[in-house]
Amino acid sequence: MNVTEAVTTRRSIRQFLPDPVDRAVLERVLDKAQRSPSGGNLQPWNLHVVGGDTLARLCDDLASVLPQGRAAHNGDYVIYPEALADRYAASRHEVGESMYAALNVARVDKAGRLAQFGRNYRAFGAPLLMLVHMPRYMGPPQWADVGMWLQSLMLLLREEGLDSCAQEAWAVYQKQIRAHVAIPDDHILFCGISVGYRDPDAPVNSFPVSRVPLEQVVTFIDA
Repeated sequence: MNVTEAVTTRRSIRQFLPDPVDRAVLERVLDKAQRSPSGGNLQPWNLHVVGGDTLARLCDDLASVLPQGRAAHNGDYVIYPEALADRYAASRHEVGESMYAALNVARVDKAGRLAQFGRNYRAFGAPLLMLVHMPRYMGPPQWADVGMWLQSLMLLLREEGLDSCAQEAWAVYQKQIRAHVAIPDDHILFCGISVGYRDPDAPVNSFPVSRVPLEQVVTFIDA
């Protein structure tokens, strides 16, 4: 698989097969991802890989607090700006509606939408969950470094035939997660990444996800 194939076939997978992931393959991917760029070579990313009984207990714990809604949230950062505008808001709305349409969940079906949202905290059935964290004193440049590492990691997973879903949704329950996973107190939990093999027959894994035209995001000057 070349880079273009990895980029074009990577997508956020929201229904995984239960098939296990070979530890040697995972270590190979993570070792290669260490070559990702970072300012000053700080390599600010840190990772816990969780599976088996620990992942099951964590998912059960979160399922018990989901009915509390936002009252149970305790994230370290705000995921989306409060006032998204223009194409940013439009893109977020479009992908959400496309996903629920693929699942045949109507806008008025609040219970159905909530049930699908809850699957975030079952790692969409994936056998592994990666939890990404970094020291709290790191600034925006280091957050960008972690983003570059995440993209490297997800593309390398595709090279191995694996799939992923990067989920900032996990960060809102950092307190509950720390009860199961020894993330240092002086680290911010950034996101979770569900990892495994996609279910090729699941409609939620094949609905179209658009991208804005190049002219809306790129300006050429004397180039």
